[in-house]
Amino acid sequence: MVYNNYHFRIPEGKMVRLIVNTDAKNEADDQYAIVHALLSPKFDNRGIIAAHFGNEKSPHSMEDSYDEVLKMLDLMDFPRDLAYKGADRRLPDEKTPVESQGARLIIEEAMKESDMPLYVIFLGPLTDMASAYLMEPRIAGRLTCIWIGGGKYPEGGYEYNLNNDIRSARVVMNSDMPVWQIPRNVYSQVIVSLAELEYKVRPCRELGRYLFDQLEEHGHTSFARATTRTGEYWCLGDSPAVGVLLFAHMFDYDWVQAPLITDNMTYAKNSQNRPIRVYNRVDHRFILEDFYAKLALFTNK
Repeated sequence: MVYNNYHFRIPEGKMVRLIVNTDAKNEADDQYAIVHALLSPKFDNRGIIAAHFGNEKSPHSMEDSYDEVLKMLDLMDFPRDLAYKGADRRLPDEKTPVESQGARLIIEEAMKESDMPLYVIFLGPLTDMASAYLMEPRIAGRLTCIWIGGGKYPEGGYEYNLNNDIRSARVVMNSDMPVWQIPRNVYSQVIVSLAELEYKVRPCRELGRYLFDQLEEHGHTSFARATTRTGEYWCLGDSPAVGVLLFAHMFDYDWVQAPLITDNMTYAKNSQNRPIRVYNRVDHRFILEDFYAKLALFTNK
């Protein structure tokens, strides 16, 4: 599905197929990335896969994410058949996939013959990417995986998305598929004040009100209060997955040999692995302003 209600046109050969994989009910920023992806005419959106986020917050986290994806589609009056259910749990080991609608969607899209390249962006754990690869290894050369996750290079360390399925990250890193990684020190650069969101997002009809209100409400949960939030800002840490596809950030990444990820989430060298693209910076103002503009144009159409 392509949303293209703009006066500008995408030049021939610049469009890409996109699948979004999101733990949408985990926090409050996935919703912003979902809207951004759906409103960007560069993307032929092929599906939004609901991801689990462990069982610390909910015993049915994937179902919670799925319901949130449906809510976002309804708010935008987009077709519900864009929503798919992903794995409801992490990999049991590094050889056994967790089969799901989402993993099958990735395989189906990857194996299609198309002039448009396929990108799959992951805003949570890599369970569905690893599962799809274990089910059909041939997809490795037919897509690019973009992941919001992992600790700062070169040492690594604890990071929430990685912690929710270390085995799946290990499978993906040890594979031969192209990977663009946006680690914690980089995705955390997308800082926005609550005042800015109230001024630029909340006035945008029902969709904008929901985006702002659910984020503000989440800031009062015990989980959010236990973090370093001051009450005046939030990190829209999933939005760079969309941003790096809209703007290449050509000089803001390094090619790094894909690491072996240890059980304590540190990085160890593995001479057998291929290089992956690891971002060291994103242009957060470009990402935010592009989102604000598209949201305003959409809600005032």
